[in-house]
Amino acid sequence: MNLAATPYYHCICRCVRRAFLCGQDGYTGKNFDHRKAWVVDRLQFLSGIFAIYVCAYAILSNHLHLVLRIAAERARRLTPDTAEAASSSTSLLASSGPPNS
Repeated sequence: MNLAATPYYHCICRCVRRAFLCGQDGYTGKNFDHRKAWVVDRLQFLSGIFAIYVCAYAILSNHLHLVLRIAAERARRLTPDTAEAASSSTSLLASSGPPNS
């Protein structure tokens, strides 16, 4: 990443094999709308740990879009020798994600 060029990044994550992230799955008939709240909660959690700001997001039935901004000052402070990096890693590993469904 080149922060001199831009601190903003558009990231996309897509489901595979006809899997649904959220919404009504026409193939199985299941509704996965409850996952939207999980995704939003996780984004808030992860942006507090890493040196990023979530500028915008869109959660669709089989993929999501994120517009992220790198927090340059926070990123410079994140080194393996800092307490912040150690506590961030511990927080990430200790956090339990949503149930599998």
